[in-house]
Amino acid sequence: MYTVTSANVNGLRAAAKKGFVEWLAGTSADAVCLQEVRAEEAQLPAEVRAPEGWFTAHAPAAAKGRAGVSLYTRREPDAVRVGFGSSEFDTSGRYIEADLPGVTVASLYLPSGEVGTERQDEKIRFMDEFLPYLKELKERAAADGREVVVCGDWNIAHREADLKNWKANQKNAGFLPEEREWLTRVFDEAGYVDVVRALHPDQDGPYSWWSYRGRAFDNDSGWRIDLIVSSPRLAERAVKAYVERAATHAERWSDHAPVTAVFDL
Repeated sequence: MYTVTSANVNGLRAAAKKGFVEWLAGTSADAVCLQEVRAEEAQLPAEVRAPEGWFTAHAPAAAKGRAGVSLYTRREPDAVRVGFGSSEFDTSGRYIEADLPGVTVASLYLPSGEVGTERQDEKIRFMDEFLPYLKELKERAAADGREVVVCGDWNIAHREADLKNWKANQKNAGFLPEEREWLTRVFDEAGYVDVVRALHPDQDGPYSWWSYRGRAFDNDSGWRIDLIVSSPRLAERAVKAYVERAATHAERWSDHAPVTAVFDL
């Protein structure tokens, strides 16, 4: 079995104080993909910078205290690459990938956007550049006999089943028609598979992010925006996928929950 987990930590230094260290010590994952690390490697405490039993690779953002992605793998990668060949985004702490035996594992933090602002324009630019790269990545991996899994905070809910209050969010970033259509292209045009949705085709959620405001977590009023997206042959081998939702609001170490997929290789 090969297990992959994606987790937006909402600040790794803060998460480390709230339970992330204990979660990492207890996980059976072979690869862990983190987003929104918000720290340079030297700023991280040793237990999360280079924990025992893990090989780590960190890609902080040039802008201090923003974004940042990391990879934790049980095996030492054959290669690690930061960014996807973008002059605008390769130093923004939004993408890192590692070649492991038979599979390339990537951590993605797609911009969240905000309608009517430069943040949304940035998100669209990122999407426009990233889709061709996803196609190239899958083709390159296939030529090497390798599968691909891109884990991360994609910041888009694809279907109505992917967020609780979809009717009220049709004009908000994360559920805009053009964003959802772009994600459809990732699946239909680039040929990737949403692993969690493939294993849970008919249910609402399972949600992976809940606002800290109000009682969103207690009411399970969430969004499914943390996705594990893979090449088709790898997706066919997925036997289980689930959200590691905390038992109570107080036990959360992020506003996101880890999303995990298990593949029978």
